[in-house]
Amino acid sequence: MIISDQMLHDRTAILAATDHHPYARYALGLDAPASGYRRDDTVLWLSPSPHGPAASAVGPASPAIEVCVALVADGVLRPQDRLHLPRHDPALRAGRLAVDRHADWDFHWTDTPPPEQPDEQRVVRLTEADHPALEVLIDEAFPSSTSRPGDDQVVDWYGIRAGDRLVACGADRSRGDVGFLAGLTVAPDQRGRGLGAALTAGMTRALLARHDTVALGVYLDNVGAARLYQRLGFTSTLSLTSVRLA
Repeated sequence: MIISDQMLHDRTAILAATDHHPYARYALGLDAPASGYRRDDTVLWLSPSPHGPAASAVGPASPAIEVCVALVADGVLRPQDRLHLPRHDPALRAGRLAVDRHADWDFHWTDTPPPEQPDEQRVVRLTEADHPALEVLIDEAFPSSTSRPGDDQVVDWYGIRAGDRLVACGADRSRGDVGFLAGLTVAPDQRGRGLGAALTAGMTRALLARHDTVALGVYLDNVGAARLYQRLGFTSTLSLTSVRLA
């Protein structure tokens, strides 16, 4: 059971408890209701998501799991809820939390403009008229992407054209007061030409004009992308594990 002196009642209190960590700033929408809990050096918070309540945390993993176990027992967290927790081995939650999905990923961020990249000047902001071309490119190059035209969590789309053809694209999924890059992809026949670096640099520069911090997420097995983003200045990292309650 959660005790009252561990509770954080709003976004302001949660951010103060995390020392305004960029991940907390991103995960907590500016106007969305949120509540949180502090246990030892870990802060965990709940905020609404399209899929139901989502729990996120920064700090050591073990206290975060302890809080989630208590929230499941109290009926606050339910099956199919998603938890974005500090990186941990599944053995740490074995017999305590039943999950049916597990993914390790890194949250990277920067507050510094990237080095200029060749072809960066080709990056343009797209419009609704480009949505059909976006669908074609995403289906071809990144069919598993969760960023799609019409998604109300996407603020803007950016892309690179070769003639009349859209050959690279990325979504601005900024939230809270942090810019966020998502769905970055390049057409298969255009890869190896530096377009991914150009797109990332151009979008990062555009978002830094509106935010003091820009971030992105990378799955642990996407080593090439992680190296590219580090080269472009995304050198600060929070290691996370996302799971879905069974």
